[in-house]
Amino acid sequence: MSHQNIRLFQESITQELSVTQNRVRHLIGDANWGAEGGYKEAILRKVIAQFLPANLKIGTGFILGNNDHLQGTEGRISTQLDIIIYEDKTPVIFREGDFVILTESSVRAVIEVKASIINYSAESANALNNIITKLNRLRDFHGFRESPGLRKKFIGVFVYNYDDTFTAKRVDEALTNSNGLINHISLGPTNFIRYWETTEGLHPPVNNRNRRCYLRYELRNLSFSYFISNLLHIVSDNNPEDRYWFSFPIAGTKEIHRLEKIVNLPAL
Repeated sequence: MSHQNIRLFQESITQELSVTQNRVRHLIGDANWGAEGGYKEAILRKVIAQFLPANLKIGTGFILGNNDHLQGTEGRISTQLDIIIYEDKTPVIFREGDFVILTESSVRAVIEVKASIINYSAESANALNNIITKLNRLRDFHGFRESPGLRKKFIGVFVYNYDDTFTAKRVDEALTNSNGLINHISLGPTNFIRYWETTEGLHPPVNNRNRRCYLRYELRNLSFSYFISNLLHIVSDNNPEDRYWFSFPIAGTKEIHRLEKIVNLPAL
């Protein structure tokens, strides 16, 4: 199978998500449909589920922690999370269909999904910051903090339609607020952001102060599939290195599509 065919396959994942999310909108037009967000979350869950290892499940719901390291406190509950990927071998606290309540140790990934961020209108001026503020509350749970020995979790933001400057100051502010908690962001089918714990070894080299930073990439028609591919490589028990060529089909690596503007983060 040629390199070009692999890229076309990965592009088709982005195209599938782009086309499917518009089907109902084409039928109802401008009618107010409160369930649209849930519909688009379900589309993404369905696509991701096609590729997940058999020992992982996907749903939506809450994370519950006991906070026994804090004196005088009871259990802590997260806000409702759009997508949660969790281990099938760990008992759940509650499950009804796709809805789950889980302990933090079983969680492999959390994704927040938004239909659109368009031109930073008054309604969506702080949309990205609002999503990141919500996800930042996961730091209340010990398993979501950067710490030696803890398994890395995929924490992502997925936006179907993004129509604003990719290098806008608001984006920088949102990434700085996340400070590495959120490690993958897809803003529409082209704009992709990744958090790097260290940029050592990247080519071309990255000129940043503390090694920790967010890098932006313009991956035309590949942002959604790169988001999912990175997700699969992080949540799998064994990093499937033998399929890197399939998961990331840009010749010369995506680093050739890196934008110069980066967001530096303070050293840990």
